[in-house]
Amino acid sequence: MNHRKNREDRRRGTVEAIRGSVIDARFPGNMPAIHNILKTGENQEMRIEVITHLDSQTVRGIGLTSTGGLAHGSPIIDTGYPLRVPVGKELLGRVFNVFGNTIDRGAPLTEMEERSIHQPPADLDRQSISSEVFETGIKVIDVLSPLERGGKGGLFGGAGVGKTVLIMEMINNMVAQHEGASLFCGIGERSREGEELYREMKEAGVLDNTVMIFGQMNEPPGARFRVGHAALTMAEYFRDDARQDVLLLIDNIFRFIQAGMEVSGLMGQLPSRLGYQPTLGTELAELEERICNTDTGAITSIQAVYVPADDFTDPSAVHTFGHLSSSLVLSRKKASQGLYPAVDPLQSGSNMLVPHIVGERHYRIAQEMRRTLAEYEDLKDIIAMLGMEELSREDRSTVRRARRLERFLTQPFKVTEQFTGYEGKIVSLADALDGCERILNDEFSEEPERALYMIGSIDEAKIDKSEPDESEDKETAETGERKS
Repeated sequence: MNHRKNREDRRRGTVEAIRGSVIDARFPGNMPAIHNILKTGENQEMRIEVITHLDSQTVRGIGLTSTGGLAHGSPIIDTGYPLRVPVGKELLGRVFNVFGNTIDRGAPLTEMEERSIHQPPADLDRQSISSEVFETGIKVIDVLSPLERGGKGGLFGGAGVGKTVLIMEMINNMVAQHEGASLFCGIGERSREGEELYREMKEAGVLDNTVMIFGQMNEPPGARFRVGHAALTMAEYFRDDARQDVLLLIDNIFRFIQAGMEVSGLMGQLPSRLGYQPTLGTELAELEERICNTDTGAITSIQAVYVPADDFTDPSAVHTFGHLSSSLVLSRKKASQGLYPAVDPLQSGSNMLVPHIVGERHYRIAQEMRRTLAEYEDLKDIIAMLGMEELSREDRSTVRRARRLERFLTQPFKVTEQFTGYEGKIVSLADALDGCERILNDEFSEEPERALYMIGSIDEAKIDKSEPDESEDKETAETGERKS
């Protein structure tokens, strides 16, 4: 009994200084290790993470909870371990905070295995060296911006262009096709957005195979900075122990960098370029390098990326791009035309779209599609000013092909059935390539465009020749009006 009491006394200290979220504490006995969690406050409800050692008896830490009401000289206890989160299949269908506590008003989880959020990346000899395409069942992504299994894809999109719907459909397809688990990590997420996403996922029936973890916008920077690591620890359980593929969705990776910048400033580090922390590259790599595929499974990540002031030379964007294997750009213009998913095929791209990975046929079809859509984009000004009649026969064929490709790349989603009335479709890569190739070969040049809108495979095209197709003339007139 005395031995246990002496051990507890050695782990006790006192608060020496308080500067906002930064706490200095003195431990005359055993010094807490870096990353250890300290507890203080009236009911030991405050959590501090040790960031650095100032001298042989003093540590400096960052608050993971509010430090309001903490006083100089308050007792503080070293827990002896870093921040830990629960792991296991019981996590599915639940919502957590950075401490691994449930926040969905459901029954608390008890007797769960807990693991430290600070885990090293998988050893190089465990990582798979083969590049493999991760099929999503979404035509425009699989054909023009294929994702890498165990890779990282960036999702660029503002509000109202279908980002959340695209994320939910990927979760749905992951469950339907790959029998894997999905994990949504909200870093600096607005409380309203998190609640809406939870409700929508529940209504769409995809929540039971999903784990959600949030570090909300109103929480201290220390909590927002660690929520990504907590999510990855949960994802690694499904990959390594449950031997499942995992789809990890992160919204927003910029807010992780932003939280790190706040922590760095609070700790008194000299800022680097544009006010970013000097450790930006290291901190981002510590998170991103844990996302990989091994012999037991793969963690495939889709990350929403905010680009400050649309400046792609910003350090946060530059460092993030270095880790991404594909990028999907959502276009407000496409969304306004009713072309969902509103992925811009000309701005999106993927490192996987090379002949030795996707094959010669896939590469050739994708390049031909890009060329056709790019030529159509260039011709739009001429069409707006002079009309379709002034185009050459070859240019008119290009426009017809491009417009049919645009409509074929739309797709009804399972998660939007209740709103659109269209039955959701999962389209295999083979069917998507077959449809695109047949359109490029002018097989559907005489058919109405609407026959290709919101269908799955090309065989579902409902051809109705009873009415002339007026959509081309209508858009030409609308484009002319906007120009004038």
